[in-house]
Amino acid sequence: MAAADSPSAALRRDLCSRGIRLAGKMRADVVDLLDAYVEQQGLDASASVAAVEGVPLAAVERWDEQTGTQRLLENLAAYRAFRALLAQMLEEQREQLGEADAGLGRALAAVLLQVSAFAYHLEELLRLESRGIPGEEGDGPPPPPRLSLFEQKLRGLGVLRELAQWAVRSVRDLRQLAKPSPATGAAPGLAESP
Repeated sequence: MAAADSPSAALRRDLCSRGIRLAGKMRADVVDLLDAYVEQQGLDASASVAAVEGVPLAAVERWDEQTGTQRLLENLAAYRAFRALLAQMLEEQREQLGEADAGLGRALAAVLLQVSAFAYHLEELLRLESRGIPGEEGDGPPPPPRLSLFEQKLRGLGVLRELAQWAVRSVRDLRQLAKPSPATGAAPGLAESP
C-alpha cells in the first residue's frame, strides 16, 4: 500500500482539511468581531497599532524552510497565547461595560472558544505525528502592566488584527502539511530537520 493511502496519511489529510475549515471560519468571525470592536470602542479602523507585547506575530522569515512540526508548534504556541489574551480582553470588556454591550462580550467569548478548539486540533495533529505536546508555561503571557482604558482598546485592536493574520497563516501552514511529497507520497516536512 502506498504511503499516501496509509491510514495515518488519510487521517492527517482529514485533520488538515478540518483545520483549514476551522481556521477559515475563525478568520471570518474575527473579522466580524474586529468591525464590531472598532465601532463599539470608538476607534478608527485604520488606526496604527504598534506591536503589542505578548502577541505572537504571524509573519515569519523563510516560511518555506520550516518543517511541518515547526509550523504546528508555532501555531500551537500562538493560539495558546491568543487564548490567554482573549480571556483577558473578555474580562476587561466585562469590567468596562458590564452588561451594557453583551453582544460584543458574546462575540469575544465565541472567538475565544474557537481559538481553544483550534489549539486542541493542533495538539491532535502533533499527536498523530508522535510528537510530544509542549506544556503550557503558566496561563499564557504575564499580565501586562495596568493600562489606561484607551491603551486597553488599542491592545485589543492589535490582538484581533494579529489573530486574523494568524488564521490566514494557519490555513497556509495546514495546506502545506496536507500536500503529499512528490517522492514518497507522504506529507512533506513532518520529520524534524537533521
